[in-house]
Amino acid sequence: MSTTERPRVTVVIPARNEEASLDACLRSIRSQTEQSLQILVVDGDSDDGTADLVRRHIAEDDRVELLHNPQRTVPYSLNVALRAATAENLVRVDAHAAVPPDYVARAAELLETRRWGGVGGVKRGVGRTRAGKAIAAAMASRFGVGGSVYHYGTEPQEVDHVPFGAYPVALAREVGGWGEQFTVNQDFEFDQRIRQSGNPILFDPSLVIDWECRQHIGDLFKQYRRYGKGKVKVALTHPGSVRLRHLAAPALVASAAVGAAVLVTGAVDRKWVALAAAPYPTALLAASLLTASEVEDPAARPYLPAAFAAMHVGWGLGFWEGVRDAVSRRDT
Repeated sequence: MSTTERPRVTVVIPARNEEASLDACLRSIRSQTEQSLQILVVDGDSDDGTADLVRRHIAEDDRVELLHNPQRTVPYSLNVALRAATAENLVRVDAHAAVPPDYVARAAELLETRRWGGVGGVKRGVGRTRAGKAIAAAMASRFGVGGSVYHYGTEPQEVDHVPFGAYPVALAREVGGWGEQFTVNQDFEFDQRIRQSGNPILFDPSLVIDWECRQHIGDLFKQYRRYGKGKVKVALTHPGSVRLRHLAAPALVASAAVGAAVLVTGAVDRKWVALAAAPYPTALLAASLLTASEVEDPAARPYLPAAFAAMHVGWGLGFWEGVRDAVSRRDT
């Protein structure tokens, strides 16, 4: 591609301290069948070898560019890239991910129909540890993620959100880019504004991104706790985006707290509390048994109940922490 030719697609990769995973990500982008690319890596002030790794790729491929984000947050990185994008379409790829060779071309083809404000596909978890393999399977389960179609969908359909989406650059600029006040859930919030502008979002399972999920149960719990906490801020900004599935985990945590309080006070016989609490452990066990066949490594299967519980309890607990913080802000 000549220096004056406009690239067909700008690929955006926000990264901070991603030396371990970014090389595979960049190689998958550079190997795309669509070669007319601008590849923007936005480094969030890394203190490892991330920037040096990107410079090595720049030396091999002049389509790669390194941008800097002193604020360190993902939405700020996305907006830095959005301002620098020179193509008509933007495809976001996570630094922990790798994509098949036709991924970018397929995303561009869908956007160029002008029917969609954003497109995305299957976010397929990749586990490397035993716990990580169980986490990947739990994240592909309806029991684990509820109605998040992008984890398990098999048919193209209009949705309210896609992960690591692709968007027309002009439209992304028109809606104001990513909300920098949303340090988590910024992609979901951005998709709500895309939809509110009258442009639907497409999930297409022909797009598959292999994403390295958390590899330890404790890290998964922390991740979902952050997600739940951040959801409250998005819900207050876009009340119409809230679905019943978003309230399931908070209801679980609330019922557990009530049950614990009742046990402590002795107000109700323990057997009735146990009976009321039984549905979730029963569902947890059933889902784990059903999902076990999706985990090839038998030694990883015992981690499934903990993976499901970490997602649900982490998200629910984080949600209530977000509610607490929102109430505190209003009282000050």
